[in-house]
Amino acid sequence: MKILYPKFVIALPVCIALMLCLYSLNGFSQTEQRIKFDTITSSINTGMDYSPWLNDNVDSLVQEVWLNNFVWVDVTLKLTQRSKITRFSFYDYEGVFTDAPDSIYALNGTTKTFLGTFTGPAYMVWDGFTLATPVEADAIIIHKYSNNIPQKVDIFGYPDTVAAITPPVTPVDTNQIVKIPIDTTRWFQLTNASGGLGGLFDGDLTDMVNTGWGKLVTNYDAYYPVMPGEKIDLTSMRFYNYEGSLGPYPLTVSVIDSTGTRTVIGTYSGGGYMTWDGPRPGDTSKLLTTPMKNVKFIVLNCWYQFPAEIEFYGHYTAPPAVTPLVQKSYPLNQYFGINAFEWNFEDPNSPLVVSPTLLAAAESFTQLRHYMDWNKLESTQGMYTFNPVHSGGWNYDAMYQACQANNIMVLADLKTMPGWMIATYPSGQQDSENVPVPYGSDFTDPNSYILQAKVAYQYAARYGSNSSVSSSTLSVDTSIRWTADPQNTIKKGTGLVHYIECDNERDKWWKGRPAYQTSYEYAANLSAFYDGNKNAMGPGVGVKNADPTMQVVMGGIASADPSYVHGMIEWCRLHRGYRSDGTVNICWDVINYHLYPNDAYPEGYATTGVAPERSIAAKTAQSFIQMAHTYAADMPVWVTETGYDMNQGSIQKAPPIGSKTAAQVEADWILRTSLLYARNGIARVFFYEEYDDNAAAPTQYASSGLINDDKSRRPAADYLYQVNKVFGNYTYKQTLNSSPIVDMYLSPNNQPAYVLVMPTQTGSTVNYSLDLGAADSAYIYNPVAGANDMTSNKVKLVGGKLTLNATETPTFVIPSGVAETAATNLARLDNDIANANKFDASITLFPNPTARFATIALNNDINGAITIKVTDVNQGKVYAIYTASKSSTTFSQTIDISNVPMGVCVVQVSQGTKQSFKKVIKTY
Repeated sequence: MKILYPKFVIALPVCIALMLCLYSLNGFSQTEQRIKFDTITSSINTGMDYSPWLNDNVDSLVQEVWLNNFVWVDVTLKLTQRSKITRFSFYDYEGVFTDAPDSIYALNGTTKTFLGTFTGPAYMVWDGFTLATPVEADAIIIHKYSNNIPQKVDIFGYPDTVAAITPPVTPVDTNQIVKIPIDTTRWFQLTNASGGLGGLFDGDLTDMVNTGWGKLVTNYDAYYPVMPGEKIDLTSMRFYNYEGSLGPYPLTVSVIDSTGTRTVIGTYSGGGYMTWDGPRPGDTSKLLTTPMKNVKFIVLNCWYQFPAEIEFYGHYTAPPAVTPLVQKSYPLNQYFGINAFEWNFEDPNSPLVVSPTLLAAAESFTQLRHYMDWNKLESTQGMYTFNPVHSGGWNYDAMYQACQANNIMVLADLKTMPGWMIATYPSGQQDSENVPVPYGSDFTDPNSYILQAKVAYQYAARYGSNSSVSSSTLSVDTSIRWTADPQNTIKKGTGLVHYIECDNERDKWWKGRPAYQTSYEYAANLSAFYDGNKNAMGPGVGVKNADPTMQVVMGGIASADPSYVHGMIEWCRLHRGYRSDGTVNICWDVINYHLYPNDAYPEGYATTGVAPERSIAAKTAQSFIQMAHTYAADMPVWVTETGYDMNQGSIQKAPPIGSKTAAQVEADWILRTSLLYARNGIARVFFYEEYDDNAAAPTQYASSGLINDDKSRRPAADYLYQVNKVFGNYTYKQTLNSSPIVDMYLSPNNQPAYVLVMPTQTGSTVNYSLDLGAADSAYIYNPVAGANDMTSNKVKLVGGKLTLNATETPTFVIPSGVAETAATNLARLDNDIANANKFDASITLFPNPTARFATIALNNDINGAITIKVTDVNQGKVYAIYTASKSSTTFSQTIDISNVPMGVCVVQVSQGTKQSFKKVIKTY
């Protein structure tokens, strides 16, 4: 007792104190209070400013942003301290968005918990919800679409003063078992799925995945590729069963390892209710029977039902970061293309010569996508015709020569099946748009496509630029159809065509399985078409074997889904390997898709065309550009079909707006489509189409012609023709403002021009003051219907400022009398940088490129005041100024350039008489 007693005396006060402390903390923590947040970050910078959420003034609102904002974004509100959340109160200002509600999540470290939704059901009132049980969080995430947000966010709960906030560990410790992070953009499905698989990995246990209806391949695989440098070893997995049984249609999970072996690791059959199941039905253990190492693909074998959530666990090494995307720009004349046929150049009554009247109409456009039926070239199997083709008598040589002489670039779209191939199909399945193989062929085998690859070889040899192609591999049908019918002769290397497209919309699900190719099947098709499946199919097969310089354009896909192209790239990685430079040996040179702007999103069906900025056009373009950057070495992306109908019964119509007719609205939207794709990095655009198929029909695309039957231009063609004459050689540089949109372009000698337009479809106008720097005057150009040229007038500036009324018709501006142009600005800047080498060497800036934050670090012996200024390289506009005092050898300052337009900006660092200039690439 004498030994234990002193210990008891010491321990008792400590125990009592701890009990009182815990009691006090518990009593305090149960008092609900307002939980503040002090930092707001957005997963995507769409230009939206959420800072009004930081104050309680209901007159201080988050402003709507339309340009580049039709995307889902996670907005994270960092709490001032970790707390247990009990309820939310939202200020509902206006607008109801039940079709795209906000999802509210609690973020606790790296764990995300779904809490509820907000749909904006009321008007200028506070609304919200209370949680059944408190949820611990150090941040709140609002997953929102476009402008669908509450105008104020109040969070209530009680601070968690016991739990310590553990910062996330980066990188992941791969010596421990971790939850494998899934990048949901990587999934691709080998069927016509209209919905993605992201919901399986979003942490929402009540969100049921629906990948769409009417699948042509009902039992299919979905692939998740592991990136180069990434490592996944799986030890366990589990499925969340919200409700329902899959019956005889289970979901099976497999992996493909580094040896190419595919192994089933889990099966989900459902049948439970709000429970987690392991990889074996009826067993809650999540451990795999055998751990899987060096996983290269995760594969889901799917039917039509899914669990609410899937989680994988194991050892993980993240891939190297993808290099920042630097958007490319192209001359504006690459956005004025048209889809047309040979009879739009040659009169059917005289098909051997080009009609001057038809050619004059075609000169409204800068590039032609020639809808070219295979049957024209090979109406008899193995017998090739070009001048004339034996199906219709058209002279392709003359048409292409006329295009070349008049600066019309040609993309030849070799499409459909010839009659003799159609005849191999049963009578009920005969369709010229079937997959281009004889009936019964294996769609997955490149050899099935040899006949198409042979005609592509003949075409490329004739119209490509390789005059040394072997004549022994070339053939034409020398027979004549009647007396005086011209005889076809062999030609090679004429240099008339530089681009060829492999078929059209090979994902045409609406035609049924005989006409639909999965991404793997179409990649196999292209492998034959491109180079005879890496020269494995014999001589005279494939475009590149006839002309290595001819560019192969993949057929434009109707679904406008980047994951389809990603699947094609993965097929190439598996079956064609890598090039000597380490890139995947992809069997096409240009990515291509189709998109017609309409109101189909989010309802899922179209009722009318919409202005391009009000559609998913920009978002889709950005998705394709990013996919090409990540997986295809920044391969160019084209849009070869887009446009509107004139018939007001069409679901793709351009409607009249205010005093503007439908034709005038179409003209606005067509030109704005060109500008939108230039702004977003698409390399070429072709409109559908030159002439109406049937103007009186309300059928979609039947009245989308840009040339009238009398060969005169419609207003849309007027606009393209006029703008190309003045601005065709100008290249997009950057966007200076979002509403109105103000884009800056540069001429080949770096002279600036500006385009202003309202991104609306209501007849909106707004006055805008355009700062033209040192210019003393400006030329203002406006497109006009029924004329060959835009109207133009020269105006004097006041202090370098031009005030314009921006409308829904684009206005173009060229500064005049500029003492120091953008070109000399750049030259002067380069000279300043060269003269500041010594001081400059002590300063570093990182990261570069960047979308928002950059850090300036100094290491020199100069102390005292420091000024950091962020300016625009072209206009010298100052976006931010930072001042600080340096008192030691090292110094750093983080700057925010989120308000700077995309492109190049300058960070100027000043210390006393010393100055340094750093160019920074601002990305989205």
